[in-house]
Amino acid sequence: MTHVITSDAAAETARGTTVEFRGVQRAYGSTLALDGLDLTLHAGELLALLGPSGCGKTTALRLLAGFDTPTAGEILIGGKDVTGVPASKRDAGMVFQAYSLFPTMTAAENVAFGMRMRKVGAAERKRRADELLELVGLGSRGGSYPHEMSGGQQQRVALARALAIRPSVLLLDEPLSALDARVRVQLRDEIRRLQLAEGITTLFVTHDQSEALAVADRVAVLNAGHMEQIGPPQEVYARPATPFVAEFVGVMNEVPVDGGRIVAGASETKQVRPEGLAVGGSAGLPGTVLTSTFLGPVTRLVVSTEVGELTVDVVSRPGLPGIGDPTTVSVIRG
Repeated sequence: MTHVITSDAAAETARGTTVEFRGVQRAYGSTLALDGLDLTLHAGELLALLGPSGCGKTTALRLLAGFDTPTAGEILIGGKDVTGVPASKRDAGMVFQAYSLFPTMTAAENVAFGMRMRKVGAAERKRRADELLELVGLGSRGGSYPHEMSGGQQQRVALARALAIRPSVLLLDEPLSALDARVRVQLRDEIRRLQLAEGITTLFVTHDQSEALAVADRVAVLNAGHMEQIGPPQEVYARPATPFVAEFVGVMNEVPVDGGRIVAGASETKQVRPEGLAVGGSAGLPGTVLTSTFLGPVTRLVVSTEVGELTVDVVSRPGLPGIGDPTTVSVIRG
């Protein structure tokens, strides 16, 4: 379905606000969940906060939402210090991993709830709810109750509800992790489209690197309460700043090279993504295929060699070496 944003709606969405974490620390007893986080979200951008469980990403989101208070540091929205401002007074919309819809309200009533709490008139509430349900592809489901809708549809309603109050900041807390793979990809793309259409500064918290790389303007990688790297997805993937980022964001091979060839015992080492290696050819390092995983356009091979196990992504095609077959591995030059 193609959704059209009216000129009035487009004018309303030409906005966005900056968000700043300035030296934000959060301690729980002797444990530092965040240790001096400095982070700026630019107006209208989608920033993905990526990291493993316990890295501090959800703590950062809760602090921005106002559900928790920093031990030290400041949080600013639109240049205003909101560190001590309660959640109800912050101009933020939030979508949780759990759909958190009111079971006794229809989809339209759920979307309109925040507006009703803000004393928006009934006619405007209905207009905005209908507009957003249409925008998320649920224009015909406004009268449906949550139990009558799929998980993906419920999460779309939750997204529409968060957008209904026209927040300055949108907070997404692992919003796709409870969905199956196909729906997750569809809704991921829908979130990005709506975020661009509405022009809302968005913090997207996830542990899924593919989600972060697919939708974000920038990706910030956290580890044990510290910022490891922040930058455009392509930069974080192609030029990881630390060994942790190299291992966490995608798969990385560390190979000894001499003159561009993989040579056991070579003094120089090079970090190479799986797509930067090739199998076959007389000049490659000999090895044996341990696993072969068909991923559609590419097949992922894990090859045992004298320098360790190397992961290689090759274009899927007939004639690739199978499990137990001998092959060679080389670095693609270019």
